[in-house]
Amino acid sequence: MRALVIDDDEGIRWILDRVLQEEGLEVIQAGTIGEAEKALAAHEIDMAFLDVYLPDGNGMDLLASGVFTMPVVMLTAETTFGHAAEAYRIGAMEYLPKPFDLDEVRQLIQRVRPQKRVKAAKPAINVQHDMIIGRSQAMQNLFRTLGRVAASDLTVLITGESGTGKEMVARTLHDRSQRADKAFVAINTAAIPAELLESELFGHEKGSFTGADKFREGRFEQADGGTLFLDEIGDMPAALQAKLLRVLEEGRVQRVGGSHSKVVNVRLLAATHQHLPEKISKGEFREDLYYRLNVIPVHIPPLRERRDDIRELANFLLDQAVEELGMEAPILLDDAADLLTRHDWPGNVRELKNVMRRLAVLTPGASITLSDVALALGNVDNMQKGEETLSDAVTRCTRQYLHQLGYAKAINIYQHMLEQVEPPLLILAMERCNGNQLKVADMLGLNRNTVRKLLKKYDIDPAYFR
Repeated sequence: MRALVIDDDEGIRWILDRVLQEEGLEVIQAGTIGEAEKALAAHEIDMAFLDVYLPDGNGMDLLASGVFTMPVVMLTAETTFGHAAEAYRIGAMEYLPKPFDLDEVRQLIQRVRPQKRVKAAKPAINVQHDMIIGRSQAMQNLFRTLGRVAASDLTVLITGESGTGKEMVARTLHDRSQRADKAFVAINTAAIPAELLESELFGHEKGSFTGADKFREGRFEQADGGTLFLDEIGDMPAALQAKLLRVLEEGRVQRVGGSHSKVVNVRLLAATHQHLPEKISKGEFREDLYYRLNVIPVHIPPLRERRDDIRELANFLLDQAVEELGMEAPILLDDAADLLTRHDWPGNVRELKNVMRRLAVLTPGASITLSDVALALGNVDNMQKGEETLSDAVTRCTRQYLHQLGYAKAINIYQHMLEQVEPPLLILAMERCNGNQLKVADMLGLNRNTVRKLLKKYDIDPAYFR
C-alpha cells in the first residue's frame, strides 16, 4: 500500500514517513498542493495525510475539489470543532491535530487502512471559529463524534456539568447540519413551571385553559423542519415524559385542548447535567424515553478534567471579550495562566468566560498578572499557591504606587521609584549581613563607598544591625 503525506513542514513529513513505513506502507511526500497533484496523477495512492495550510493554497479546498478517491486524514494545528466538523463534512476519513502522538497515528492508520473510497465531496464553506476549543484527547474525541453526526438527523443526548457548553454544542450541531437554514429552537425545561411546560412544548388552542385567549404554536411546531433543543431534560415532569415519548415515536403533536394532531419534522437534541440512569433507578425518569433520546451520547468533560485546554480557551475568551468591548487586549502572563489552569472551575466554561471578561475590563496594565487573576477569582490566597514571582510582586506594588501618585503630576517617576525601592533593599541587605558594609556591597554588586553614601542618604544607621 502507498501513502501520500502532504505538509510543508519537513519535520512532520519525516515523522509520518517513519511511522507509515513501520506500518508497512510506501510513502510519497509533497510539500505543496502542486506537488500533491503531480503525485496523485503519477501514482496509485491508498491513503493520504493532508495539511490544512499549505504554501500555495488550502488543504480543505483541495479535499473539497474531489481529487481524492482514497481515505484522507486532515492535519491541522487548529483545535476548534469548526475545523474538525468541516473536515468530516467535505470528505475526510479522519482528523489529526498537531502535535500528535505516534501511537495515536499508528492506531489511526489501522482504522483508515481497510477503507476503500470516499464519496465525492461537497463544496467547501468558510470555517468559523467556534468556542468549542481544545487539543486534549477528550475534546478531540468529542470533535470526531460531533463531526460524524452533525449532518445526520440522529437524536443526540448531550451530558455534562452546568456551564460546560451543552447548548453551544447543540447549536453547532444544528449549524453544521442540513437543517442549518431552518429554525433552531431551544427551551430549558427546568426553567418553566410544570403546569405551563406542556403548552410551551406542544402549544394550545384558544380557550383550552384560563388565560388562553388565543391559540399558540408550541416549540415543536416552531422548530418544524429544523432542530429542537430540550435543555435539562432530566427535570421534565413524569407526565410530560410520556407525552414527549409519544411525539418522538409518532412524529405528531397535539396542542393542549386540541382534537387533531399535526405532523412535525424535527431533529431533537437533548441535554442534562444529571445522571439519567440513576434517575431511572429511582423511578424519576422513563427508561424507554432515555433509550429514545440516547441514540448518540455525547459527553462534554468539565474543565478540571481537561486542564491542558484552559490556557488556550482563556486566551480565546479574552480576545473575544476585548473585541466585543472595543478594548486593547492585555497579555496573559505565564504565571497568571498557570493559576487559571490550577483553578477547579466549578462553573466550567461559563465561569471562565466571566472571569476573562472581568480581567479584560479591570486589568489596568498591558499584562494580566498572577495577582490580577487571583483578585478576579475572588481569592487572593491563590497568589500564595501560585508562589508569586518578584516580577509580579513589583508590578502589583508599582501599579498601586502609580495610582497613589496620580498620572497627572509632572514628576520624575524613575527617581521616585528608586527612592521607594533602595531603602528597604538596603535594610534587608544590612540585616542579612549583620551590618557588615563590605558584605552588603558584595551582595548588591556595588562598591563600599556607594553603599556608605546610600546609607547616609536614607539615614540608615549601620550600628543598628550589628
